[in-house]
Amino acid sequence: MIIIAGEIDFDTAANRDRAVALSGPLQHATRREEAGCWAYCFSADPCIDTRMLVYELWADEASLADHFEHQNYFNMRAALGDCGIVAANNKKYRCDLSEPVYDDTRTPRADFFTA
Repeated sequence: MIIIAGEIDFDTAANRDRAVALSGPLQHATRREEAGCWAYCFSADPCIDTRMLVYELWADEASLADHFEHQNYFNMRAALGDCGIVAANNKKYRCDLSEPVYDDTRTPRADFFTA
């Protein structure tokens, strides 16, 4: 599993809001059309009015590689590129283990507790 997480900063709050609006149809298209896409979300940061948060979840490297060649990816880059980006910091993480946050007693756990 691969997680992409990050943020994109825009020159104005209005441009961030425009980017969020323009990205909506492309988020839907990516989720609908691309195999291995488990989550694809570009949303407004509720604390920084010029920032968009990025969260993607991909099944594997092959599905992410396919995404980088898909028209949805190129369309998203074009849409956001016209919205006054001033900085971006996006990272990918390879995850080999996932577990629930809460155990059977509904207690949140920071440790990995299942076998």
